[in-house]
Amino acid sequence: MKKGLIGVQMSTIAPSKMPRFDAFESMQKLTDLGFHCVEISQVPMTAENVAGFRKAVEELGMKVSSCTAAVSPMMPGMPGEYLSDPDDFKKIVEDCRTLRCDMLRIGMLPMTCMGSRQKAVDFAKEADEMAARLKEEGIDLYYHNHHVEFTRYDGKYLLDILRDSTQNIGFELDTHWIHRGGEEPVSFIKKYAGRIRLLHLKDYRIGEVKMPQGPFDAKAFMEAFNGIVQFAEVGEGTLPIKDCIEAGLAGGSEYFLIEQDECYGRDPFESLRISRDNLIGMGYADWFDV
Repeated sequence: MKKGLIGVQMSTIAPSKMPRFDAFESMQKLTDLGFHCVEISQVPMTAENVAGFRKAVEELGMKVSSCTAAVSPMMPGMPGEYLSDPDDFKKIVEDCRTLRCDMLRIGMLPMTCMGSRQKAVDFAKEADEMAARLKEEGIDLYYHNHHVEFTRYDGKYLLDILRDSTQNIGFELDTHWIHRGGEEPVSFIKKYAGRIRLLHLKDYRIGEVKMPQGPFDAKAFMEAFNGIVQFAEVGEGTLPIKDCIEAGLAGGSEYFLIEQDECYGRDPFESLRISRDNLIGMGYADWFDV
């Protein structure tokens, strides 16, 4: 029977461990939980961290599905490694090869493109050219959505505009952000069949409203009201996760990556354990082994 591989997006655990993040130690904890696949994001790709991930690949059998890259800075002057820089391009490709990884993913389009259809299309064309160069190196490039790509230009979602403006780029769809963008995740995933080797499993819930004390303050009330939208452990929210997985699998998804942007005081590894147990309960126990 056809199946995928369930893994972990490192942004779930890495930020809480900075600046004392240890790549190999984190991979050991994940394998202890039964995970054997990660997507690397929000981890500085220093020589030390790359070596730690490589050690996990060799000694723990960890699979790196994908690494993260940007075409250009999110904001002008923002430090980082960028595919548009020839030296950075070479280093990013070498890191992928070191980690036996054949996919890169873009986390989001630059902030400078927000609010402009033409700037977003220009970004898409630049990214598509970069994807063609990466294909020559044996690496596929994917774009990860948030809710901002569900703004409309002439009645068309920005995400659909990015898709229709590219030929070489795939899409890493995120179940939570599709829902928060106002679409039904299962049907939307089906629209992108054939271009989705990666799928983010991220649940959605409405938390408890905690009203501010003291005299009524309209601004404070709205902030409390708007802040109840939360990221949930997979299976603990309201999204049809199993249907999302099956739609992704049918559409060509190979990697199903648990991501939780915020754990609200709970240890991220405990959140991952809850997500793991729920996915096993859905019938995906054999999707955790490489």
